[in-house]
Amino acid sequence: MKKSMLIATLLAGLSAILLACGGGSGSAAVAGSSGITATTGATSTSTGSNTGTSASNTIDATRLPLGDGKFSRTTPAVGYVYACYTAGSGGASSKGPWFNADGMTWNALGKISVQGAVSWTSSFLVSLGSSLGITGNGLPPNPTGTFPIASTDPAYAYDRNPNSISQANIAWGLPANPVVAAQPTCTSLGAIGVLLDGVRLYNADDGGYRDAVAWEIQDACQGHPERSGQYHHHNISSCLTQKDTPGQHSPLVGYIADGFGIYGNQGENGKALTNADLDECHGHTHAVERNGVTVTQYHYHQTKEFPYTIGCYKGTPVTVH
Repeated sequence: MKKSMLIATLLAGLSAILLACGGGSGSAAVAGSSGITATTGATSTSTGSNTGTSASNTIDATRLPLGDGKFSRTTPAVGYVYACYTAGSGGASSKGPWFNADGMTWNALGKISVQGAVSWTSSFLVSLGSSLGITGNGLPPNPTGTFPIASTDPAYAYDRNPNSISQANIAWGLPANPVVAAQPTCTSLGAIGVLLDGVRLYNADDGGYRDAVAWEIQDACQGHPERSGQYHHHNISSCLTQKDTPGQHSPLVGYIADGFGIYGNQGENGKALTNADLDECHGHTHAVERNGVTVTQYHYHQTKEFPYTIGCYKGTPVTVH
């Protein structure tokens, strides 16, 4: 395909990405290798899962299996996080009432969020060339909760996150044509990728080998800051404008550090996916749309159950911060 035709295809196919990164006073852009750029803005106020009107999932959101202890330092496994580090201490101080009495499950529909609505100026750019360029300021296009968590916020009783959100620039060059590595690679604490809202994605650990999505209290868009001020997600934010459509494969919702894309919860023909449908790194291979072009490629998926996003890197990750 000629470069001019490819750029036109990319700009058309990536309109959903542009919409995902607008809102408030922020802006986002996607540029082709020729330097052609499109910019737009939009406001998202959605809550709950990132599935829109997707087909029903057999996973019961009121009884999600708790991911505590589902970490391995020796070998990757389905439903686990392959970790390069030993357990430290988690952020949340105590269990909230959304933890079920059985001690093994939790109720995602009953979990509270950090209060507040703080607006930010967001910038995010995906550039398509010899590498997949990811640049931005790490701030979301949608309002966040108020951090540090106020003592008057009901969340404070369970999670006293003392950190403030600050700009944390992203300047990554990911593999433009990623390939599956001979062996999976373990994940570290900190960024493992980025979602299309320009916010870093972390793995599902709260730092203490506990289920971060269950334990830590995030804001309404499932984000919060760590000690250096990096605002981040541990699962796919419900505030993304990319939503699943019944009967269709989920759209691209982000990129992982090895260059492979991560998609929503639906696989081919709109099937709602669980851990059982995916490999140890939380992905599989078939034809998908990536950057406006259909390719047969390995890719990751969101699930409603732990580890929610990736369990390990299927390709060779670059260092991201």
